[in-house]
Amino acid sequence: MEKIVLKVSWGEEKRELSVDRFSSLKEIADIYYSDEKDVIIGAFVDKKLSEMSFCLDKSCEVEFISLNSVIGTDMYRRSMTLLMLKSFSSVLKGRNDYCVHVLYSLGRGYFCRIEGGNIKPTAELINEVKEKMIEIVSNDEPIIKETVGTQEAAVKFSNYGLESKQRLFKYRRNSKTNVYKLGNYEDYFYGYMVPSTGYLKSFDLIPYDDGFVLVFPEKFGEEIKYKAPAKLYEVLKQSDRWGRMLGADTVGKVNDIVTEGGMNDLILVQEALMEKQIGEIAEKIKAENKKIVLIAGPSSSGKTTFSHRLSIQLRAVGLNPHPIALDNYFCEREETPKDENGNYDFECLGAMDLGLFNSQMKKLLNGETVEIPRFNFNTGKKEYKKDFLSVKEDDVLICEGIHALNPRMTEKLPDDSKYKVYISALTMLNVDEHNRIATTDARLIRRIVRDARTRGNDAQVTIGMWQSVRRGEEKNIFPYQEEADVMFNSSLIYELYAIKLYAEPLLFKVPRESEAYYEARRLLKFLDYFLSIDTGYVPKTSIIREFIGGGCFDI
Repeated sequence: MEKIVLKVSWGEEKRELSVDRFSSLKEIADIYYSDEKDVIIGAFVDKKLSEMSFCLDKSCEVEFISLNSVIGTDMYRRSMTLLMLKSFSSVLKGRNDYCVHVLYSLGRGYFCRIEGGNIKPTAELINEVKEKMIEIVSNDEPIIKETVGTQEAAVKFSNYGLESKQRLFKYRRNSKTNVYKLGNYEDYFYGYMVPSTGYLKSFDLIPYDDGFVLVFPEKFGEEIKYKAPAKLYEVLKQSDRWGRMLGADTVGKVNDIVTEGGMNDLILVQEALMEKQIGEIAEKIKAENKKIVLIAGPSSSGKTTFSHRLSIQLRAVGLNPHPIALDNYFCEREETPKDENGNYDFECLGAMDLGLFNSQMKKLLNGETVEIPRFNFNTGKKEYKKDFLSVKEDDVLICEGIHALNPRMTEKLPDDSKYKVYISALTMLNVDEHNRIATTDARLIRRIVRDARTRGNDAQVTIGMWQSVRRGEEKNIFPYQEEADVMFNSSLIYELYAIKLYAEPLLFKVPRESEAYYEARRLLKFLDYFLSIDTGYVPKTSIIREFIGGGCFDI
């Protein structure tokens, strides 16, 4: 058998292997890395992401991917969704009068709902499906990819009653489409899969409200512990209702709206719904006589525009808002904690001067006048420029920052004076019945466009820092989201249609040799689902203007 030479990377280890030509990645992993504690789930072959079934026909570089990596986690969740849908089909004997909709991410799980067929997600049914999933995993059944014509796929899924997939394929430019099969069940998914069900050992399936949650492990190999974030669920449920009410809950439906000339109305109606919600928050702040509004959320959630719009609504109800940036309350540079690498950790709570912040806010609530600092990021010190402030009866303090919802940030202040707002871009639009749009993807695209416009950063710089940003969010923001009095969803149904024209040129500029190349190509492929629209219809007050520019606020 002819041999080829591979330069293989696996974690920190690098080695050169001589293997038979046409060996699959799985065969190589099984032979040379079978004793590893971690699981190999895919690989970059000459920087191109490949599934484990991929066969190598020439010498090349192979970089194996861990199950615990970001890419590995995505592959695992996608494959687990296929396993869950197959198990429903088996338990329900292949009925086609129902559809399981994978709606949104809910903590460490996907919230799903059964529609049609008068099928209720009872504990008995969910447990039966879970047992079927366990059986299929124990059988280690292969997941097979087949390439078919796009028109053939559209007809196939129309016959299955999957109307959103049929709509989606109507706008697909590629003549071919990959379909995945598990036993006698087949489906279309955006992205790659694991080679077989034996990889999918860790999961749970639990009834929740009028649906159920497919739960994933936080880290593979660890026990699954799950508690649904109740407040997050309510705001996602409301956003889902909005999408359905507007007839715009999947990409195919919104593409239809674009081609039929209805996008302007969709934009105006959704912006009106969002403005109404901001107005209701302002009314509640006044009715409850709150003096400090605390706003937090992950990167690129539109916190700044939201703060401006909330301030306008507060004025409309007779209050006088005063913005206070928590970034002005950083510790002096020499007092800032350092991380494990010896670098200043500006994102940890210890980097904040909690004593000064609490002292000044307490004085303001007691009717005293304070001089608000301005933090000079060049010198690493607070400066005082005679920014004096006092709070009168109708005044409200608007405090925005990543730690705003952390109880320790405001521990010296009376609870009845605080109103806490959590804001995030919680995507309400899905690709189709079974393919979600990840909130993190929408936020990353927002940030790529904004960073290029306002900071001069190219896409590879933004992509390169994104995982660090997400780790900071997991540590400092998400654990406190349920502390909020209200959650605000800043996602817009139409935003990916509006931002596409700005994002694509930036992503195309990422060079092939860059470590950000794979992510840039993945996002470009993702944006192919969406038609472009004229952003002239987007109001100047819209949150998306914070990213694409042309807004009326000084940001």
